[in-house]
Amino acid sequence: MSQLSFFSAESTPPDAADLAGLLAAQGQPVIVSGRTRISVVVDATWRAHAVADLIESCGFDAEITTTDEGRPLVRTEPVPELASLAAEWVREAVKAVPGGWVPGPRALRAWVVAAGRQEAGGARFVLGLDPHAPDTHPVLAQSLMRAGVAPTLVGTHGGTPALRITGRRRVTRLIENIGEPPPGALAAGGWPVLV
Repeated sequence: MSQLSFFSAESTPPDAADLAGLLAAQGQPVIVSGRTRISVVVDATWRAHAVADLIESCGFDAEITTTDEGRPLVRTEPVPELASLAAEWVREAVKAVPGGWVPGPRALRAWVVAAGRQEAGGARFVLGLDPHAPDTHPVLAQSLMRAGVAPTLVGTHGGTPALRITGRRRVTRLIENIGEPPPGALAAGGWPVLV
């Protein structure tokens, strides 16, 4: 394994802002009795546990449950400390990316944990986007470029919207930022690898 970048997720202290990575994916901010919770539906149990670990490392309690369709749902406790994050990501009751947002290593890791997947046997890596927030897609592509990982926007016409990362250099940059995979991620094809 190559040496991790100084700016990787492991060397960056946890912060509530890291949960923005869940919002870059399919996560949602929800106001409950004047308090805010961040919730995200994922496609695998390993993702749910990895998201819960990330939430807890940021100092919040995490709850894992399932949706009516049987998919894993992970959410924070409703707390006032997440109100500013939610306010940054919502405009007129619609999810929107904050102007100039650049995902830090831990936010990028959260995004990968919630919605990353390999393509073409690991030759490409894809970061899922929220299909219910299409206006965020091109803005998130720009945000990822500002983080040093140039993606291609794919699946916007009837498919599953995502940002595709191709090329050894770009995938290496992503891996350097997000660090080691959580348990089970490689077997599930949900973590970038160098092939």
